[in-house]
Amino acid sequence: MNRVVHPIEQESFRRLRARLDTSHFPPLTRAVVERVIHSAADLEYASDLVMDEGELVRAHTALHAGAPVVVDVEMVAAGITRRDTVCRLKDAGPGPGLTRSAHAVRLAYEDVGPGALWVIGCAPTALEELLRLDASPALVIGLPVGFVGAAESKAALRGSGLPAVSNVSEKGGSAVAAAALNALLYHPTSLESSEETL
Repeated sequence: MNRVVHPIEQESFRRLRARLDTSHFPPLTRAVVERVIHSAADLEYASDLVMDEGELVRAHTALHAGAPVVVDVEMVAAGITRRDTVCRLKDAGPGPGLTRSAHAVRLAYEDVGPGALWVIGCAPTALEELLRLDASPALVIGLPVGFVGAAESKAALRGSGLPAVSNVSEKGGSAVAAAALNALLYHPTSLESSEETL
């Protein structure tokens, strides 16, 4: 079923593309860049985001084949509009040397096992814990926000060799993390077109 796009969203993307040329990006990279920028009204994400088109293609395939989606917080889940997600934060508690967010990642991994798409937009400690697990993810969207640990956790993600979407700066957050996943959800299963389906 095709998604109905509101005229305001169409106009927003038209204005975005008038202010920023994204035509040089490969299709899925372009989709992620544009949707993240749209979610934050921040053109700097065009140069701040880091991803690989081949990894996005494989993640897109896994996502549309039904791979589970795990999120670190309910705010990320609320932004993902076309897929059920797994979030175990309500069930988690802090432990010795383990934050509540990190514990939630462990619980979620027990639920989903390998091959999931992980969307982390809030807690750097959730991303750090995921990197300690042998999760074999289809993709990690690691866009936590903050002045303590966010940039460092994203650098560790990029250094891990896992398929990932991240950014270099301290900015990020639930809305942009959800937007990156939505870009893959909304993009048609045929990747021949360079135009994202809004």
